Amino acid sequence: MNSQTRRTAVLGLQWAVGVVLIVESLRLAIDPLAGRHFARAGMPLWMRPALAWTEIAASVLFLVPFTMMLGGYLLLVIFFVAVLLHILHGEFNVGVLFVYGMAVLVSMVYRADRRSELMNDGR
Repeated sequence: MNSQTRRTAVLGLQWAVGVVLIVESLRLAIDPLAGRHFARAGMPLWMRPALAWTEIAASVLFLVPFTMMLGGYLLLVIFFVAVLLHILHGEFNVGVLFVYGMAVLVSMVYRADRRSELMNDGR
């Protein structure tokens, strides 16, 4: 796989994850079913929009090249907290959070490697 194809694939992965997270977070923020799920789980009502809008903000940062690394780190923290919350409430179906986390991590590692290559080529 040549470097342009690899770059396109990782950029596509980054955008796919970012857009899916924004859409899913919007659903969490405004869907009445999500509110019922939070109520059944015994979590405070304020937590749902707080988590959703924080994830949306981190996803937007993840999609902007200048703030991509910051957004990626924030998303990794959010996923970790989400996994903990799910497990503490007896919901062990957290595989999708691990997949999202790995996609974010791959995007971040590629970005860091690419930046390092560009800096070394300039010497």
